[in-house]
Amino acid sequence: MAGGSDKVSMMSNSPDKRNEWRAIFYVQARVAILFVPVVVSLLIIAALAGNERKSVPGTVDPTVTGSVR
Repeated sequence: MAGGSDKVSMMSNSPDKRNEWRAIFYVQARVAILFVPVVVSLLIIAALAGNERKSVPGTVDPTVTGSVR
């Protein structure tokens, strides 16, 4: 275990490794940003679908005419 922790501390002290980790982090952040619009749109669709189901039974159906009622 001591050898492994020495290797980790050497990696974090190296400027090249720090730049490499930073580049990896930036790539992961860019990929995550791509999924934000997908998640937001799915949440909006789910919210609209949920509201529609709750509001339909309580309202009067506009397609029913006065003669049928």
